Amino acid sequence: MTTTGTQSVKSATNSGSEEISFAELFEQEDHNTVINVGEVAMGTVVGIDNDMVLMDVGDKAESYISLAEFRHEDPERVIKVGDQFEVFIERRKDEGGLQLSREKAIAIKVWDEIAKIQEEDRTIEGRIESRVKGGMSVDVGVPAFLPYSQIDLRPVKDLDGLIGQTFDFKVLKFNRKRNNVVISRRAILEEKRSKLREKMRTSLEEGQTIVGAITNITDYGLFIDLGGMDGLCHITDLSWGRVSHPSKLYNVGDEIEVKVLKYDKDSDRVSLGVKQLKEDPWAKVPEKFPVGATVTGKVVSITDYGVFVELEEGVEGLVHISEMSWSKKPRHPSKIVAVGDKIEIKVLKVEAETKRISLGMKQLQPNPWDVVEESYPVGSVIEGKIKNITDFGVFIGIEEGIDGLIHVSDLSWTERIKHPSEKYAKGETIRAVVLKIDKENERFSLGVKQLEPDPWVAAVNKYPTGSVVEGAITNVTDFGIFVQLEEGIEGLVHISEISKEKIQTPVGMFNVGDSLKTMVISVSSDDRKIALSVKALEEGVSKEEYEQKSSSPSTFGDLLKAAADDKNEG
Repeated sequence: MTTTGTQSVKSATNSGSEEISFAELFEQEDHNTVINVGEVAMGTVVGIDNDMVLMDVGDKAESYISLAEFRHEDPERVIKVGDQFEVFIERRKDEGGLQLSREKAIAIKVWDEIAKIQEEDRTIEGRIESRVKGGMSVDVGVPAFLPYSQIDLRPVKDLDGLIGQTFDFKVLKFNRKRNNVVISRRAILEEKRSKLREKMRTSLEEGQTIVGAITNITDYGLFIDLGGMDGLCHITDLSWGRVSHPSKLYNVGDEIEVKVLKYDKDSDRVSLGVKQLKEDPWAKVPEKFPVGATVTGKVVSITDYGVFVELEEGVEGLVHISEMSWSKKPRHPSKIVAVGDKIEIKVLKVEAETKRISLGMKQLQPNPWDVVEESYPVGSVIEGKIKNITDFGVFIGIEEGIDGLIHVSDLSWTERIKHPSEKYAKGETIRAVVLKIDKENERFSLGVKQLEPDPWVAAVNKYPTGSVVEGAITNVTDFGIFVQLEEGIEGLVHISEISKEKIQTPVGMFNVGDSLKTMVISVSSDDRKIALSVKALEEGVSKEEYEQKSSSPSTFGDLLKAAADDKNEG
């Protein structure tokens, strides 16, 4: 039905008692319509269908939103009809209705909050979700990026351990169009640390004892957070004793009591010490470990030259390898003791000023040299194996820690031995006579030739002056002829005693191996020399005449000396 003027209808609520014009109805409907897409509007839950929530935002049609968008912000919340939420109007669908989003409405609100927080320099709470390239992803209502450098004041070793934890953050920068937010936890920690540092600058003093947390361990010491600034405890200040590496004593995160050794206020550098909390043990070392005392210690280190023994915490002494055994050639220290062994030692020397103690192990064992003179008197014959052969002689093992030396000159009365290895071999068992024992210098002299009589002693009686002898020529030199009288006994016919005629050289006149008859004109067992003469024999000089002449040093003594010098030069 049409009417002139304004068409009216009856209100359903008034059962026709009140009439409403079509213009008013149109205006009312238009008032409840969302005009702009891209705005945030308040919506009411009017129904829940499985995983979808039906929302009424006052438009001509109701619209659905996934239930997951509501549970994302609070998984525990139960959504029910009548609840109201802000939603974002994304678009109008071609088929009618609206495309709504709860998450985007929250994000818009969060972005506004982020802008306000940065402007007012406040903090925002966030939950670390996961690791991403270059840092961590943090949920602050929208995904935010936390760079590694902004997580803490120092590098964090266990990043995965932070996942799921909630912290306050500063907003460093954001870009709403790119959905990019960069946050920092370090900025908050630095502010707190700066305040603590200012407070500490007025209270920190040298000599003060303070508790801190270890933040880093290096080869040279510990870095300790004192609650506002860091201090360094050098490895030499960790203990009065030996510390191979700080990590052997402490771990990162440990709380430790330290003493402030030095504080430079200009640079905020703090030097700390742990050992200074205890008295220097070396102050009482001379009293506790006097020279001559026998003590017990633990082997803490082994070197090529000896072992270090800990007598008590902070006090170590050295047992030099020469003090470990009476043996002249001791084994490597590691063959005698091992790290961790508890051993008994004797204090030999104490230098408290330089923190050095000399210790000995062999001093607690019988010194074989104390009884060697009784066991091996001079003149006695011993038997032993050859332990070593050198250019100058042969070493014989007598007993543990004692070797005897047979000098090359004591190997034979008569043989000319260039090297002992020509006659003996290592490991061979030989007999020898004890010649001399020097206990002070620990020297034991032996001889092999002394096992037999000295043939030169008998030569004095066997070849008296004036006697006629015959022997084979062994060598012809410019200064004379050497004649072998018996094994090991040679005489020299000096060039002046070959003929009454002057001879320039006997070389070419005589041959090695030829037999030559001569007269003895001088003999000396001490010098081991016999002077012979062909000329005297040819001239028929009697034995008595040569015996008489032999008493004149100007004649025969000079002759022997000249002959000996000529032989040495040859």
